Amino acid sequence: MAKVIASSLRKGNVVDMDGVLYIVLTAENIHPGKGNSVTQVEMRRISDGVKVSERWRTVDSVEKAHVDENEFDFLYEDGEGFHFMNPETYDQITVSEDVVGDAKVHLRDGIRVWLLTHEGVALSIELPQKVTVEVEETEPVVKGQTASSSYKPAMCTGGIRVMVPPHIGVGTKIIINTADTSYVERAKE
Repeated sequence: MAKVIASSLRKGNVVDMDGVLYIVLTAENIHPGKGNSVTQVEMRRISDGVKVSERWRTVDSVEKAHVDENEFDFLYEDGEGFHFMNPETYDQITVSEDVVGDAKVHLRDGIRVWLLTHEGVALSIELPQKVTVEVEETEPVVKGQTASSSYKPAMCTGGIRVMVPPHIGVGTKIIINTADTSYVERAKE
């Protein structure tokens, strides 16, 4: 455990309050015109998933828990949760669906992710910045429309909806940004 000032808290940090661990979802420093600056923090209690809102003066000390950040490869999903393996030690870890959340649409066999763990329990998942997906459904390519700046909707592997340029057709592999599922470029095959 390490003491840090409240204003240094960021998304993904783990805070220990009275022996209970919380993961920071959002942290915002508020500087009113009059009075003390405060840090407004939205957190999720790790033990049961309850969301909590906390407000500290920016200079207050907060206990930051020690967490491990390691690379893991996604293996498969079943009734127990999402299974990952550490590529160096071959240790496996099962992550619950509430920790994975919206990231599950990007999970493919063998994709490498970063997992934050505390005493062997997964707290959060961090995806790679970009992933390659295949376009499964979109409007047909219209000749002469390739230079247009308009985009058309496409459905990709895993049910991901992306707006793509008109020249992208069904079966094309594209690279998308995992943060906002936006089109980046055509994949180099």
